[in-house]
Amino acid sequence: MLSSLFKTAKRTNSRLSISHDTYFENLRNKEFGRLDENGQIYLDFTGGNLHFKSHLENHTQLLNNCVLGNPHSTNPTSQLATKLTEEARSKVLEFFNADDYYCVFTANASGALKIVGECFPFKDSQFLFFADNHNSVNGIKEYCKKAGGRYDYVKMQVEELQVSEEELITKLSAEKNTERLFAYPAQSNVSGVKHNLDHIHTAQAMGWRVLLDAAAFVPTSRLDLSVYKPDFVSVSFYKIFGYPTGIGCLLVKKSSFHLLSKQWFAGGTVESASILGDGHFLHQNHEKFENGTINYLDLPAIKTGLEIIEDIGKDRITERISSLTKYLYDGLHELKHASGQNVVKIYGPKDRNKAGGTLIMSFFNPNGTKIAVDRVESLANERSISIRSGCFCNPGLDEINYCINSEELKQFFTTRENGNLRDLMEAVSNMRGSTRVSVGIATVKKDLDAIINFASSFIDREH
Repeated sequence: MLSSLFKTAKRTNSRLSISHDTYFENLRNKEFGRLDENGQIYLDFTGGNLHFKSHLENHTQLLNNCVLGNPHSTNPTSQLATKLTEEARSKVLEFFNADDYYCVFTANASGALKIVGECFPFKDSQFLFFADNHNSVNGIKEYCKKAGGRYDYVKMQVEELQVSEEELITKLSAEKNTERLFAYPAQSNVSGVKHNLDHIHTAQAMGWRVLLDAAAFVPTSRLDLSVYKPDFVSVSFYKIFGYPTGIGCLLVKKSSFHLLSKQWFAGGTVESASILGDGHFLHQNHEKFENGTINYLDLPAIKTGLEIIEDIGKDRITERISSLTKYLYDGLHELKHASGQNVVKIYGPKDRNKAGGTLIMSFFNPNGTKIAVDRVESLANERSISIRSGCFCNPGLDEINYCINSEELKQFFTTRENGNLRDLMEAVSNMRGSTRVSVGIATVKKDLDAIINFASSFIDREH
């Protein structure tokens, strides 16, 4: 554990010069020294967080010292695995202050969202979602469509990449159906915009069930489910503390649990089942949705990972990320070609207090033409800088940023049986994709200076 470092570290105000924040410098050296040892600049924390060295060492020690068996039994090794798993589950509920929720462990946030899509009663119902959503949320409309329900989306405002409150209320005021589901991200996985959590209260007061995708939000912000009470919440743990990958969870409000009607059963999900009797009874708690054998060897690391985040302090992390992001935004925003053209255009709000540690941007030539995103990433790769380019599984925001015509898009998808991104770009005669830079707990000032210097290398050069 990191307790010795945490207890002795001098607390500094990250709103001051980040170069003087020795706490996070020490944390970087102790836990993430492999970055400097390998000469890597890592700025893709929204894609995946980095694991703490001590977290991995402690978990490895636990595995080496314990004998853990499949939890679906009562033998000694199974009982220990069950105990550690339930400790992890309890820690998750405690971390999110979620006493009124079930915690269903899944393979990832997408797996959590899939449960809602498969099991929500969409027949004669309506699904409403933001244009700014990960594809794992967007894809839920396919379940709605096949069940005979209706679906619609709420547009984003071009400048701030937020929703119009007026349009949201109009959409939520649509004709009432038996059950209606409203889904949106607490934080955009592309722009970093933090969408208003009060939308939860607003939608529920108007008769909607709410699905909150919290995967991009909870790594750097506090989510208190005793204050905000969506019906369903999706989380991915490697986004928070790096290790292990392959575990997420669906948090289901107990009063909404009955809405999720499972259409099949699997090992571990039933109280009893019979072939000759042609029947089964599902568990009526988290076990109902944990199909087969859960990842019992890695689940204990969830508890210790959340304890690490608590030791650092969630509010402290939020403040740190805000400081880093503002420094980075200001450094990139001021870069200009001799022509007066900005080298970088950062999409979304200028007030970065409205966003997390993610910046989405395009690079420009001196004559104002956009530089292809794969070219930007290729040049970053040469400097061992890890950033990300593309649409980030969120086509809605990409289409807004590039002002792409909806009719052209519809024609593309209705006039062919398949097509890749390059085919789409040719069909709409428009570039697609952007560059995403995201900061995290392991980020220090020299990482930000490296990406700013990288962007500076584009000044007055054609690419």
